[in-house]
Amino acid sequence: MVIESKLTPDVKKDLITRNLQEVLGEDRLLNLLKERELKIYWGTATTGKPHIAYFVPMSKIADFLKAGCEVTILFADLHAYLDNMKAPWDLLALRTSYYENSIKAMLTSIGVPLDKLKFVRGSEYQLSKEYTLDVYRLSSIVTEHDAKKAGAEVVKQVEHPLLSGLLYPGLQALDEEYLHVDAQFGGVDQRKIFTFSEKYLPQLGYAKRIHFMNPMVPGLTGSKMSSSEEDSKIDLLDPPAAVKKKLKKAFCEPGNIENNGVLAFTKHVIFSLFKPDEKFIIQREEANGGNVEFQNYNDLEAYFAEEKLHPADLKAAVEVHINRLLEPIRKAFDSPELKKLVANAYPAPSKNKTNTAGGENEIGPQKLDIRIGKIVEISRHPDADALYVEKIDLGETTPRIVVSGLVKYVPENEMLNRLVVVLCNLKPAKMRGIESCGMVLCASHEDANGKTIEVLDPPADSSPGDRAYFENYENSPESPPDTVLNPKKKIWEKLQVDFKTTSNCEAAWQGNILVTGKGKITCKTLKNISIK
Repeated sequence: MVIESKLTPDVKKDLITRNLQEVLGEDRLLNLLKERELKIYWGTATTGKPHIAYFVPMSKIADFLKAGCEVTILFADLHAYLDNMKAPWDLLALRTSYYENSIKAMLTSIGVPLDKLKFVRGSEYQLSKEYTLDVYRLSSIVTEHDAKKAGAEVVKQVEHPLLSGLLYPGLQALDEEYLHVDAQFGGVDQRKIFTFSEKYLPQLGYAKRIHFMNPMVPGLTGSKMSSSEEDSKIDLLDPPAAVKKKLKKAFCEPGNIENNGVLAFTKHVIFSLFKPDEKFIIQREEANGGNVEFQNYNDLEAYFAEEKLHPADLKAAVEVHINRLLEPIRKAFDSPELKKLVANAYPAPSKNKTNTAGGENEIGPQKLDIRIGKIVEISRHPDADALYVEKIDLGETTPRIVVSGLVKYVPENEMLNRLVVVLCNLKPAKMRGIESCGMVLCASHEDANGKTIEVLDPPADSSPGDRAYFENYENSPESPPDTVLNPKKKIWEKLQVDFKTTSNCEAAWQGNILVTGKGKITCKTLKNISIK
């Protein structure tokens, strides 16, 4: 890719801002471009594996370079370490190396010259005396309210947040000063952090920066593309067969241009990387209308909206372009050295280890055995008017006996034959003489008006025995949940504090949604309420 050094400031501005959702400080941008080249940074926390959605910021970085900008890519290893400390430092070092090799391979794939870029690890300067002093200076003027508000879209929101999550926005703001840039680039989910930076950096005597925001591109399932949701993403190292399989399952309704990950990728990656004479070609049988070409994305979107283009034909064309982008990356990672790096940076869970990169002693929600059950028989406890005795089919040889204090809150006829969500590995306990071997999970709220309880609802089409897990805390056959939670360690009690419904009535632990292979677990109306 050739950098155009003779572009006018107006043309550079158009290149820099095209396809962005929002720009903060646009009034300063043109004046700065008239004086010199713009300095921009983009950062990424080195946690889960990069996937094809990373081509969205990469294509914008290509635009920045075409406009003559100086671009710094920050591998935020210290930020990743502070992310609930899910990975130890030695593992993060490997993952940071994986990120660097992956992103360099991606940029090479789209024709971006690496000699025009600067790559920086956060730990190279974020542990310095000067930076640390500025963290303390910032902490003396930032309120807890502003810190929580700034991180609301990117830091897991819990009732008792860790200090690391409150520090996160301030660290990202200081990065702008210590990387000596004019602007920061990120997704629109970073907006509150960007406005935080604009408010507080001047209070430290530092300049207010410009902020560029990409739209949030939906994943293949129609929601945000997530490293933890396997079907929503295509991994950079996925073979062609996996690309075909995942695209085939991708959400892409005829005529629907909303939350359409296939169209979004076409717009923000494929078309943005086209040379002036390139066209997007749909190859079809003559019986289906024959081949059709598109010079710009808007024409393609209108054609699809009018249902003149079948989703399968669109997917087939996108598949060709994705494989074209991924092939150089696959070849780069075919070396023994990089194969070893991938295996070490993202090891398969081994026996007696959790899959969160902690040790076997880590207390996390992956220790909970949560399953979908069906109440096949129910009666009142003979010695306790407030208790039900339920027989619940959990996909085991015989139904389990579970005692629940739900008599006052859910009629018996509504419980019988109902699908419920059951915590299965609590130590069996006798309740008024009857041993209970599990707990029916409910959202529970108590105030001056009394107590309200809603039994959690499994996804549609659930079956007894379906296992539930929290996003980012999946189990594997080699790393199952504990058979029985050790009551002396109070594992359930410690985890339950952060087990709540979200503002969308989804069950979650520290913001990680509780799901099965068939969807999310929810309640009917209770929001931001404890689950027990």
